[in-house]
Amino acid sequence: MTWKTAAIAAVLMGALAHDTAAAEAPAAFRQCAACHSPASGAPGIGPSLARVYGSKAGSRPGYNYSAKMVQSGLTWDDPTLARFLSDPKGTVPGSKMAFAGLKRPEDVLAIVAYLKTLR
Repeated sequence: MTWKTAAIAAVLMGALAHDTAAAEAPAAFRQCAACHSPASGAPGIGPSLARVYGSKAGSRPGYNYSAKMVQSGLTWDDPTLARFLSDPKGTVPGSKMAFAGLKRPEDVLAIVAYLKTLR
C-alpha cells in the first residue's frame, strides 16, 4: 500500500470513527495556514478554506483560481480532500497549489476533520 493510498484509507476510516468535529486547527494545519485562511472571505496567497468542505473545486468567491482547478470537476469531500492533500499536483495538474503534499496519513485525517468545521 502506498502512502497516498494509506492516507485516503486513514481519512475514510477516521471519518467513520470520528463523529465529532475538530474544535481547533491541528498542528499540521500550520503548513496550510502559510497560504490559506480559515476565515470566511479572507483569501491569502490561496483561497479561504471557510466552507470549503462540500463545495465544488474552484468555485469559491473572492479568489482567482487556475483554469485547471475550475475545470477539475471535483467536489471537496473526504476522499477527494485526502487525495488532494496527499498529492495536490497529481490530483489537479496545472493548479496554482505549490505545496508538495502531506506525507503523514494522520495529518491528512486531522486536516480533513478540521476543514469540516470551518464555517
